[in-house]
Amino acid sequence: MRTTAPRPGPASLTGYGRLLLVAVALIGAVLGSVLAAAAPADAHAALTGSDPKQGAVVDKAPAQVSLSFSEKVAMSDGSVRVLDPAGKRVDTGKTSDLGSNAYGVKLKPGLPDGTFTVAYQVVSADSHPISGAFTFSIGAPSDTKVSLSDQEVGGGLVGALYGFARYISYAGFTIVVGGAAFVLGCWQRGAGVRPLQRLVVGGWLSLTGATLVMLLLRAPYTGSGKLGDAFDLAKLGDVLQTKTGAALVSRLLLLAAAALFIAVLFGAYERREDAKEKRDLAFGLAIGGSVVAIGIAATWALAEHASTGIQAGIAMPVDVLHLLAVAAWLGGLAALLLCLYRAPMIDAGAVRRFSRVAFASVVTLAATGLYQSWRQVGSWTALVETRYGQLLLVKIGLVVVLVGIASVSRRWTGRIAGEAGGMAPEAAAAAVVEQRTSTKKKKPVAVAHSSKTGVSAEVEIAEGKGGGGGSGKSTGGKGADSKADGQDKRSAQLARQQAAMDSAREKRIRDADPHRSGLRRSVFAEAGVAVVLLAVTTILTSTEPGRTEEEAKNASSTSAQQPAGPVKIKIPFDTGGQDGKGAVRLELTPGRTGSNDLHVFANRPNGSAFDIPEVKVSFTLKSKDLGPLPVAPDRIATGHWSASGVQIPMAGKWQVKVTVRTSDIDQVTLDKNVQIG
Repeated sequence: MRTTAPRPGPASLTGYGRLLLVAVALIGAVLGSVLAAAAPADAHAALTGSDPKQGAVVDKAPAQVSLSFSEKVAMSDGSVRVLDPAGKRVDTGKTSDLGSNAYGVKLKPGLPDGTFTVAYQVVSADSHPISGAFTFSIGAPSDTKVSLSDQEVGGGLVGALYGFARYISYAGFTIVVGGAAFVLGCWQRGAGVRPLQRLVVGGWLSLTGATLVMLLLRAPYTGSGKLGDAFDLAKLGDVLQTKTGAALVSRLLLLAAAALFIAVLFGAYERREDAKEKRDLAFGLAIGGSVVAIGIAATWALAEHASTGIQAGIAMPVDVLHLLAVAAWLGGLAALLLCLYRAPMIDAGAVRRFSRVAFASVVTLAATGLYQSWRQVGSWTALVETRYGQLLLVKIGLVVVLVGIASVSRRWTGRIAGEAGGMAPEAAAAAVVEQRTSTKKKKPVAVAHSSKTGVSAEVEIAEGKGGGGGSGKSTGGKGADSKADGQDKRSAQLARQQAAMDSAREKRIRDADPHRSGLRRSVFAEAGVAVVLLAVTTILTSTEPGRTEEEAKNASSTSAQQPAGPVKIKIPFDTGGQDGKGAVRLELTPGRTGSNDLHVFANRPNGSAFDIPEVKVSFTLKSKDLGPLPVAPDRIATGHWSASGVQIPMAGKWQVKVTVRTSDIDQVTLDKNVQIG
């Protein structure tokens, strides 16, 4: 049984189809304009603290400026600039990693009083550039001549081109993986269908071209924002040293392997006639293609969202599975839609098999998407109040609509399957047409049935049953050659006429089948919604996750509510041995995020200095799963230990643990929670 479909044209789109096309275009335009307006807000790491703090007024010039982020960032020399009130740089230009997602840049000595500007431009661990600026003052605030560009990093023309290339790369991956899977898993005869071949090859070309564009645009996208820097070989070399650059290069290498897979699928495999050879080759292609598809999907997982944040070891394979499920569903949907409109005929069994694949993909998407949503959003508040959460709600709504339309397609598929078993009149007619077409392919000429043009006589002549004046003898000379040429032209003309008649008759049969028309409309609707869904998904990949945004807000509000000041705590101890009682007193100055000085004092019960052998301190922020951050202070006097440069990466309720050893065998660990920052 074959499921047939007409070629698309103005007549093949019903009023319903045209209305849907317009609706999808409008939805895409509205979403595109809204999301493009907010595109420069790309940021997946957030500044959670600094030392000095934003707007702070310090008595003397600090030795360095430190910045703390919600996740690890890539920072090079010059990523942080400190400018004096006149706009002159006063930093040394050398940035250092202070640990715990904190980074610092040292300042030149002898800074005057006034307001200083700190500008930073870094790349978060999930490949997205972020930038910003804040001020602090020495002595007293003053006027400043510093003027920073209003355009955020990742915006402008370069940002728009990079975002478009990202969308094309997702679409290309979906089409090439889903289309190839559709051929191997649902309709192996499709390997010889030219429109399907063009679809998969077009997906490969789109993904390859978009990856090359992203690789070239990476330097200006994360740096200057100037399009000309895309062709700077030095900057391209720097990009290749980054995690994102390595992922893009790996994707290009895997795409070379994918090109070989496509060549075999639509070449050697399609030409195989032996059933066993074809089955063995299909198995090999399925294994090799799966490995290549997993590898390409992993280039996203290893460089973007899944590679950072909580549970990265689980999130990356889940992200790969999510991408493959999307490709199998939406890419297969594109292949099915193309076959329904462009392929001469498609097996009803192929439609049923794809229906099962789509159902399995939807179940996988639901499971992996639920986990990803929890990981990236984290709370109901972030789901509603953050831009990431709002976009996620839009995506969920589109998926629900898509699943609803898919259920309609499944009903049409069921009707077609039932019709195939009972050989409905339309199916029988299509089978007759197919049989007649295949029979004619074996003959050198076509058979026409028009009495008005003298077809019978012409066919007899073409088949050698008549000719040469009806005598069957060759007359020779130019007359015979001329007559033979005329007969050949007439036969060719009749063959073309008959082919057109057969094509028109097949089209009438296909158009008369309401089940297939219904399936085409529902699949067309699915594809339209899928285009918009893919656009929203692409925007989500360049939007700050709700969990990160909410954590940054909380850190900012906590920092604003808790004024910086020295943190002082006193903890009594008893190690259990002889002369093992006393108390330790800790002073953390200035007691805020960034660099601090720690002083530890040990005293006996009578208040005198206690010269104990060893003291250790650690800081743990349990709410953020950060720490313990160990500190080993140096002994500077009897009962007095000190450590400088103690980094507190973010504000919060920290657990301070102190280990006191009074002898070789007697020690105790004490802890106390305290607000820092």
